[in-house]
Amino acid sequence: MRLVALTALVTLLLDQISKWAVVQGLDLINRGVIEVWHPFLTFRMAWNPGINFGLFAGQTDLMRWVLISVALIISAWVWWWIAREKPGRLGRFSAGLLIGGAIGNVIDRIIYGAVADFLNMACCGIENPFSFNVADITIFVGAVGLVLFTGGKPDPKAPKSRNKTS
Repeated sequence: MRLVALTALVTLLLDQISKWAVVQGLDLINRGVIEVWHPFLTFRMAWNPGINFGLFAGQTDLMRWVLISVALIISAWVWWWIAREKPGRLGRFSAGLLIGGAIGNVIDRIIYGAVADFLNMACCGIENPFSFNVADITIFVGAVGLVLFTGGKPDPKAPKSRNKTS
């Protein structure tokens, strides 16, 4: 479980440092838009009180706490599941990505009342109206990794549980 914890911690730190650097350090919170590598990468400030693509973005404080609770419950469940199933390194790494990203967005909801999104990418003449952040990327990659790298045989190198019951 050390790999899960370390990956979650590094993910959380990268997410929060990137948000602070761009939103506060580059003053995106007031500037609104910074063209980084036009048209491919733009920093575009967006406060997301809902989930992906603004779903469930009701401005109620109740919805904010529901989303915080759901993220914490899912993170705890993934932690428990991975501890129980003992998948290989890629499965544990994926779990850490998902948990770290989820906790990063929880911190935003607690501090700001919404998730700070700032990455906006476009290509080939297609404009993307949505912004996202490092946590969103790691949640997505972690979820895909859990689908791809779990469910098989347990990792033979993983520490064995000492509490065996028959």
